[in-house]
Amino acid sequence: MRILLVEDNQALAEGLSTILRGSGYAVDTVADGASAEAVAAAETYDLVILDLNLPEMDGLDVLRAMRARQNKAAVMILTARGTPEERVKGLDLGADDYMIKPFDISEFEARIRVLLRRHAGLRSSIVNYGGVTFDLNSRTFSSHGAPLDIPAREVALLELLFLRAGKVVSKDAIMRSLTGFDDDLSANAIEQYVSRLRRRLASHGLTVKTARGIGYYLDTVAPVP
Repeated sequence: MRILLVEDNQALAEGLSTILRGSGYAVDTVADGASAEAVAAAETYDLVILDLNLPEMDGLDVLRAMRARQNKAAVMILTARGTPEERVKGLDLGADDYMIKPFDISEFEARIRVLLRRHAGLRSSIVNYGGVTFDLNSRTFSSHGAPLDIPAREVALLELLFLRAGKVVSKDAIMRSLTGFDDDLSANAIEQYVSRLRRRLASHGLTVKTARGIGYYLDTVAPVP
């Protein structure tokens, strides 16, 4: 899942980025409204965390511009502006959640999970496919109750494929979802991750298939003993 964090307080932005990346999300950060508006128009995100008191362009104007372009990313407003009038205005402009500073980190993380689950069209935090179960809250995979030991980058790839099981995900979409501005991920690296996932999933009734020239998709197979 790819997140855009729009926050002009550098210390807060760095702290939240560290927490989000530690949870396995790809995170980009910008510190002013004009940059946020431009980046949101050029890139694809699952979630935008948006401050309102921003240099150059107010956060509500960023939100208004996003929705005017039919940008469907989930938006969480994270701000010190907490009057009822401000909250109503933000929600009416298209925000999916409104959180007031100061805030509790655990609640912040829980709200993000809810927004991303809703954005993916899921009602439950537990998703089953083949012989594998994915827990969106802990972002862990298991098979018949036993946890699967999968490295973080492969977890992010499997999550992307799992939530779109049976549908082809293009290589470009994978690269966008798994990387931020400062990451460098090649097509060869993705192929290596896919190859490793195939080996890890072979005994659990799943495999990653290739749609030649397009991308990859998750499919069920007979488990390999």
